[in-house]
Amino acid sequence: MKMIRNLIIGLLCISLVVGYYYYLSNRDASSEEDDLTEVQKVVLKDLSDKSYPATPREVIKFYNRILCCYYNEEYTDEEFHQLADQAMELMDQELLDNNPAEQYYLRVEAEVESYREKNRTINNASVCDTNEVKYITRDSAELAYVSASYFVRDTDGFAKSAQNYALRKDESGKWKILAFELKEGAVE
Repeated sequence: MKMIRNLIIGLLCISLVVGYYYYLSNRDASSEEDDLTEVQKVVLKDLSDKSYPATPREVIKFYNRILCCYYNEEYTDEEFHQLADQAMELMDQELLDNNPAEQYYLRVEAEVESYREKNRTINNASVCDTNEVKYITRDSAELAYVSASYFVRDTDGFAKSAQNYALRKDESGKWKILAFELKEGAVE
């Protein structure tokens, strides 16, 4: 009887130690993630081959997170450049050749300043459904067309804005933003 009681107490102690270890290991990981701002989460996103967004929709979803950081969040100059660098990682080489980094930084800064002067923020960004993505092959290049919509808030209320994106699959199989345009009738 005494042996059974000691066995139960021993198992209980072992269970408590294992449970406490499990609690601590999971708590630390989640609390570190919770302490990061959205800007830091976006900047720290690894866009290497393993972690690069797999589909055109996922590329535009991540690009939208960057846009929301530009227009809605507070950040340092260094974080701004890191955000812009992340955005450029999603762009096709042809688009990058037409928009050198310094020129891109200046253009985005001007756009953000214009939004802030008008007290505009992006309230919601969404990407079309998977079945609405159009895929074509042209001159042996795989292309995808994705649309995204944005609900923009300013002092006058809400407005809807939309963009069309063209993406091209590069040599390594990554979908990259080739071009984008504001849909007609959308807010600038």
